[in-house]
Amino acid sequence: MKCPNRTPFGLISTRSYRKWSGPFEAVAARWVFSYVIFCMNEPGAEVKPDLWPNPARLGPYPLSLSSSSLSLSRLFFLSRNLLCKNSQAPVHLVTLSLFSSNRLSSRVFGLYPPLLALPLSSHLPPDALAAPRSFSAMETDQGSRHVLPFQLQFDKPLASQVKMAEWNPEKDLLAMVTEDSKVVLHRFNWQRLWTISPGKCITSLCWRPDGKVVVLGLEDGTVSLHDVENGKLLRSLKSHAVAVVCLNWEEDAQVNRDTSGNSLAFEDRTTRFFPPAPRVPRMPGLVSGETGLTDDGQDSFVELSNSSKQRFNILCSGDKDGVLCFSIFGVFPIGNVNIHECDIPMTTKDRDTVCRLLNASVRKVALSKDLCHLMVACSGELVEDIVESRGCQTVGDSTHGFHCLVLDTSIFHKSKNELHQVAQQASNIEDLLHVVQTSLSVMHKQWADAMNIFHEKFDLLTSLINDHGLDSSPQEEFLSLLGGARTSPAVHQFLVNSLGEVGMKRVSKVVCGAGKELQLVVLNHLQPAVEIIGFKMGELRGLSRWRSRYLGIGLDETLVDNAVEKAGMLLVQVERFIRVLSSVVQQFANFFSWLLKCIKQLMSEPSDQLLTYNSELVVVFLKFLYDQDPVMQLLDLSEADEEIDIDLETMERVKELVQFGGFKDSKCLRRTLAKEFQLMEYSFKEAAQMPFSTISKKICCKNLLPLFPLTSVSASTQYIPISLSFYEDASEFASSNLTQEVGFTDYISFQIPDESFSDFTNCIAVVRGFMNDSSNVKRGRPLEAILLCIPSGYHCVDLALYKELQIVMLLNKINDTGENLGDAWMMILQASDLPFVHISGTTQANNWELYQLKDSILHLDMENEKIRSIPHNVVPPLSVSASRGVACVLAARKRALVYILDEDEDEISDSE
Repeated sequence: MKCPNRTPFGLISTRSYRKWSGPFEAVAARWVFSYVIFCMNEPGAEVKPDLWPNPARLGPYPLSLSSSSLSLSRLFFLSRNLLCKNSQAPVHLVTLSLFSSNRLSSRVFGLYPPLLALPLSSHLPPDALAAPRSFSAMETDQGSRHVLPFQLQFDKPLASQVKMAEWNPEKDLLAMVTEDSKVVLHRFNWQRLWTISPGKCITSLCWRPDGKVVVLGLEDGTVSLHDVENGKLLRSLKSHAVAVVCLNWEEDAQVNRDTSGNSLAFEDRTTRFFPPAPRVPRMPGLVSGETGLTDDGQDSFVELSNSSKQRFNILCSGDKDGVLCFSIFGVFPIGNVNIHECDIPMTTKDRDTVCRLLNASVRKVALSKDLCHLMVACSGELVEDIVESRGCQTVGDSTHGFHCLVLDTSIFHKSKNELHQVAQQASNIEDLLHVVQTSLSVMHKQWADAMNIFHEKFDLLTSLINDHGLDSSPQEEFLSLLGGARTSPAVHQFLVNSLGEVGMKRVSKVVCGAGKELQLVVLNHLQPAVEIIGFKMGELRGLSRWRSRYLGIGLDETLVDNAVEKAGMLLVQVERFIRVLSSVVQQFANFFSWLLKCIKQLMSEPSDQLLTYNSELVVVFLKFLYDQDPVMQLLDLSEADEEIDIDLETMERVKELVQFGGFKDSKCLRRTLAKEFQLMEYSFKEAAQMPFSTISKKICCKNLLPLFPLTSVSASTQYIPISLSFYEDASEFASSNLTQEVGFTDYISFQIPDESFSDFTNCIAVVRGFMNDSSNVKRGRPLEAILLCIPSGYHCVDLALYKELQIVMLLNKINDTGENLGDAWMMILQASDLPFVHISGTTQANNWELYQLKDSILHLDMENEKIRSIPHNVVPPLSVSASRGVACVLAARKRALVYILDEDEDEISDSE
């Protein structure tokens, strides 16, 4: 038996070797050493010299230890000719402290024997100090496995059972969703970064390709995006009506380049003419962080919307009712498909069939890396809707089963540059619309609170007038006081006792302070947002006029022109609101100054230091503002449908301006600010809906492959291990793929339930090349499949496609009755080495192509695979990261085990 040679370190691991024989016997009889050291051959790794024996005790063959440290690549005492023929001394494990820049390779390994009292040879072989040879030829006992695949990094308890787990594609971070729908983010060292609870049941989880955003699918159909730094909610999309059961976020694998071959980035010209986009104003009465609108959260929100330097990417979400939604950059909806309504073309030898999927539920989705295809694993009833055979049409058969669909999403690849630019502008407009809407809400609340305090105080005057039996209004009483008439008892009691100087100052501070706050919101948030919206609408109008490129994705020039005009009208309304607000606040301040002076005079106190007032403005205030509120009229959504009275002279001037061009709406001044915002928002959504509808129509079903039947409808809800992935194909088939730059091959691996087929059980199927197997055009690798039979006594818990065409499987050990025995195994299988069998793919309902492979089932030999025992009963899901080379395994007893898939572990250190 060869001594295991661990790559990349070449570690020799053993318990104890006594007498050596075989091919080493002749050489070992010639060369004997007092010390035998097995060491790794990792260039650059260092070892502490104090762990080694005194050089003086090495006999006639001392090793120079003059340097402060020894490079392992130069440490060699033994090649394969180093053992004494008659030696009975055992060789034991010792530790060597390694210093390596790689965190994952900083381990403790090494072998060191005791001092042997043996005769020494008189000379050293010429090649004894040469570079160390490979240990692959060294033999060990036949009865033990001394190197354990997959380095165990952690075995940690969990507070709650985990139902979902996903590794960050760019960082050593693991996001987990617990049974009580809490999201927990851990570092690789198991440090918890944050925990959030959306308050709703979480049904799916994924990451943005750059790892900066984690996405949650919720039971109510919401897709929420959270910042990786702190878990703050960045964006929430209500794309579905039912639970979102699967998510997949994929970016274009190809970098956009111009004609010169340089990397192409789409410039956002807004920064040339405008300062940075305004932030969302904070709602009054809330401290920082209560709404997620902290400075850090705002920075992440801005970064989420800044798509100019991002690669083109698509977020795909699927719900349990079979609806698939697509969003560019995760924030701009660009299309959806209901797989119930998809016409599924299927061809057999004598007829062409159009099928439909009824009662379909999506299980898993995967976009190809070139964004040309979408693989959809779903369960449902496949119905042959229309059968064209010999000139007649009939209704065909149906069957309930598990299927895989291929949707043609090549429109994303063909029009990615156009979609990128439209989504870049439109998504920023949506963000700014949110700023405008929040600004209006903040101003409405602040002004409403101030007016409530004003009316709460001044309504007391009406009650006092009625109590004194006076037949007058508060305005008339104040006008009499302003004109110098005798003060009525009601007004005197109100000003001196009910209101008073303190109350007057408090009301003045509240109303005038609210006016100043509204002015700040307008100047810092509302007005800049509306101006940038108008500019970006103009950018979209410029794109829409390039009909040869943008009409194909649904960017309609007429609709965009209408949205541009509405944005201009909104800017006019903002200017009017600024003037109205300034006038109202000025008149309130003037009225309060007059009242305060009246109170001082009634109380016989000096009033020389008070601010002066304008009597004419007091009259205007009492006639037009005391019981009316033009500011609230412009802000209140409940009054949005009410028209504002405009004098005829002003309306005639507006009609004259229409003749000069630039806008057609002559009734804009009759509408409120809130109503104008509603119209502008509606016109923008109408213009954005056209690309959504156009792209949705261009996404069609390309093919369907029935995988296996489901014996009952309830079986369709059970957990079925399945994994979808795409790999770069370097074979001769790659050149014929849709994208000439690089070829991709799809791999589908899944477990076949035992009740699906009676002729075989405990099988896993692997299918590849399905996305290229269209009924019309054959491109790329042909459709191939293989059935793998798991040995009896083991049950597949979950599986995942890993890098380099590898499949990671979790197997629970079971007894004859199917009960778990308390331990499990994790195994890696090289999919590219499997003997795939070509299948036709022209299947129909009730004709399961994979069933035809029952005579060519490959029985897995676990002894010949890379496999490791796990001392726990494991549960799904299995989470692997190809970029980080790690896997997270969940145990049934609330434990999480993290393994490094690219490293092996010494058996003794593992047991410790």
